[in-house]
Amino acid sequence: MKILTLPLTLICLLGAAVAAQGAPKPGDQAPDFTLQGADGKSYTLSDYAGQYVVLEWLNHGCPYVKKHYGSGNMQATQAKQTADGVVWLSIVSSAPGKQGYEPPAQAQKTAQDHGSKATAVLLDTDGKVGKEYGAKRTPEMFIINPEGEIIYHGAIDSNSSANPADIKTATNYVNAAMAEAKAGEPVSQASTQPYGCGVKYAN
Repeated sequence: MKILTLPLTLICLLGAAVAAQGAPKPGDQAPDFTLQGADGKSYTLSDYAGQYVVLEWLNHGCPYVKKHYGSGNMQATQAKQTADGVVWLSIVSSAPGKQGYEPPAQAQKTAQDHGSKATAVLLDTDGKVGKEYGAKRTPEMFIINPEGEIIYHGAIDSNSSANPADIKTATNYVNAAMAEAKAGEPVSQASTQPYGCGVKYAN
């Protein structure tokens, strides 16, 4: 009996293709989830049906996250959107012992110390939600419309450097996408390349 084997490179490519197919993309329904907040409360995505929701993958130890929080850019974006009725959920998928992980009380204090304007900071310590969304970077952004559909996925802005000075010349993709969506227009850049540190999953 002859056994057929596939080259290792082909197996890897097939595996990557399957993984890519599994991650939701703009136009797909956002996977529902329930996570504990750093404030001790439980948060379920489907509870916000009928509202716009922004998901932000977060790790305060990452230089690219520090770029946006140290400059106040992320907080300003959060404040602009939440003032307009958007729900903003910052998700920490760092595993215990990895960069960015903090127990709930410390995560809540860190959010307060940074002046976060997010609706809540959620703790995804087993990485299940991050992997379900295919989140690979911090920061990495998803926007979900009131019908539960992902309308944007990608970077916070158009300049992938870690230098805060570059923010002023960058296009803020989240603000741009929200402005178009709320005007009843399709999001012109529904998908961009997220940049930043790798999400610190357990494996």
